[in-house]
Amino acid sequence: MQHEHISKQFDAELETVRSRVLQMGGLVEEQIVNAIEALINSKLDLADAVIAKDLQVNSMEVEIDEACAHIIARRQPTAGDLRMVMTVIKTITDLERIGDEAEKIARMSKLIYQTGRLSTPRFTEITLMSGIVLEMLRKSLDAFARLDIGTAVQVPRQDVLVDDAFSACMRHLITFMMEDPRTISTSLDVLFAAKAIERIGDHAKNMSEYVVYMVKGKDVRHTSLEEIERELE
Repeated sequence: MQHEHISKQFDAELETVRSRVLQMGGLVEEQIVNAIEALINSKLDLADAVIAKDLQVNSMEVEIDEACAHIIARRQPTAGDLRMVMTVIKTITDLERIGDEAEKIARMSKLIYQTGRLSTPRFTEITLMSGIVLEMLRKSLDAFARLDIGTAVQVPRQDVLVDDAFSACMRHLITFMMEDPRTISTSLDVLFAAKAIERIGDHAKNMSEYVVYMVKGKDVRHTSLEEIERELE
């Protein structure tokens, strides 16, 4: 992947798609930040902006996917170059789905604050979860940019923390609903938002695993944390 190709244009095409992935990642990160801000602090203008910008995320996925298809058709990449192109294709799929989850959080925010509901829900676990998933996304993108599997393998372990926080959030919301049925509608919307954040963590974890595949040629999907770490020793 690091060698210089005979065709300078081939190198330029590969670098362009890598750069576009990172740009898409930056846009998706901004979507998450704004969606969480809208949810926690009732900033519905940000929620509207997240929903509107989802089309841009979708457009970037299509654009990068088409560029990768052209590279495969015209350059017939092999070995590390092929793994890089395949990693890009998989990564942008997860980034687009993260954008969808951010949009879902924004829509839940509008439901929670626009219907004059009884009380403002607590967001303790959601604040914790969102901080972790943003760090996971940044690490996955950084690992992709620098081909750094050391950073990549940190992400699956953080996903366990997100899952634990989601379970705690779900338990608390169930308790609220049982104690006061009037909170059911709001609690369910908060639960949907929490699930969206948990799914963002899953997608960031996927992206980190693609980096391991790109660098090492080893598919570590559907393997345990211990197995992943052993493979990289």
